[in-house]
Amino acid sequence: MTTNLTTKILNLLNKPYISPSQITQIQAQLIHHNLHCNTTIAHNFISTCQSLNLLNYAYTLYTKLIKKPHIFICNTLIQSFSHSKIPLEKQNSITIYSHMHKESIFPNNYTYPFVLKSLSDLKELKLGKSVHTQIVKSGYYDCDIYVQNSLLNLYASCGEIEVCHQVFDEMPQRDVVSWTVLIMGYRDCGKYGEALVVFDKMRNADVAPNRVTMVNALSACASCGSLDIGVWIHDYIRRSGWEMDVILGTSLIDMYGKCGKIEHGFWVFQEMKHKNVYTWNAVIRGLALAKSGEEALRWFFVMESENVKPDEVTLVAVLCACAYSGMVAQGREIFSWLMRGKYGLLPNAKHYSCMVDLLARSGYLEDALRVIEEMQVEPTKSVWGAFLAGCRLHGNQELSEFAAWKLIGLAPKHSGYYIVLANVYGEMGRWNDTEKIRGLMKERGLSKDLGSSSVEVEDQKDILELLRLQ
Repeated sequence: MTTNLTTKILNLLNKPYISPSQITQIQAQLIHHNLHCNTTIAHNFISTCQSLNLLNYAYTLYTKLIKKPHIFICNTLIQSFSHSKIPLEKQNSITIYSHMHKESIFPNNYTYPFVLKSLSDLKELKLGKSVHTQIVKSGYYDCDIYVQNSLLNLYASCGEIEVCHQVFDEMPQRDVVSWTVLIMGYRDCGKYGEALVVFDKMRNADVAPNRVTMVNALSACASCGSLDIGVWIHDYIRRSGWEMDVILGTSLIDMYGKCGKIEHGFWVFQEMKHKNVYTWNAVIRGLALAKSGEEALRWFFVMESENVKPDEVTLVAVLCACAYSGMVAQGREIFSWLMRGKYGLLPNAKHYSCMVDLLARSGYLEDALRVIEEMQVEPTKSVWGAFLAGCRLHGNQELSEFAAWKLIGLAPKHSGYYIVLANVYGEMGRWNDTEKIRGLMKERGLSKDLGSSSVEVEDQKDILELLRLQ
């Protein structure tokens, strides 16, 4: 009877279509006939619940109704919840882990990697450190590379790169995943040079990189302008006969574009069999950074003709390209398309910054101010910085004064804006106001060592940074 029922339940669980009501009925049958401890049925039940986004049924069964499930069942549940994209569900994997401790179900080396994955995704550093301590006590710290790599990922994801490196140094053995996580950790916290140092040490250790390694290393190259390492990576990919997939190809194009060699990025672009919006963005952004506005615009229209829908990043790059090349009419047209919702997008602060930069840089100061006044979001420092740079470029002292005060309001501790304002007052012959600004700086404890010219350069760089950080 039990064998027939087990077979019947397994067949039902393996059906392509199963309803939530049937899941409830199966749950009741498992409890009634004491089949919940059957690991095969449990695995299939959890997998089916996962595929139907009904994991809470399995969670209730094995934590509320059945207090002490088999370790295999606990691990299956933790694994399933750890892969959920819903934070609340991901939290359940940690709750199950706590439930195991409460019921004296001892974790094993299959438990820890998935618990640590959830903790990494949720940025739960404090709990992660507790689990780290438990791993050391359990004896799995020194003998299981999967557990160690999961710990590396926890600390890297939470920005604790020094602790991550310490764990890395303590590992008796390291594989490509270990090195890649450390490289990624340094890259994610903005230490691009250190990421490339680790990548170089990995090469010297004769550990063959994989695609994920290369993507992270290329990202670090792009961020710090390390063209030589980027070229080495490209040569390695060719020598190894790797297919130029979308992610790898886009990373190479991005690296070449940000390192000022977009023509090499085009070679990669032409090699690629498949491209997505990110690939096109890398090309257009690279052209914008090279100040090839007409080419950037041309490829934007090619992108449209191939039915690739632009996203927010695409339009930032195109508007920046128009600004650098003084293509006011084209920039106005594209911005008007964005405002009318042609692409299903609403303009954000970055788009407004680019548009204000385009108009102000070209001398259309009143138009730029009108764009700011009509913004659907609050103007940012980049918006007012672009406007101030344009006002200074075209010698409009009144609007320069207005923009400088706006920037002081947004960044009251930035001494450079006070100095710009003081200089504007000096140019206007308003020496009393100049002294008042200097007095205000002294009152707020701000130094006077930053010249106005460097501030103007900084403001003009804000738009460039929008491109580099995309």
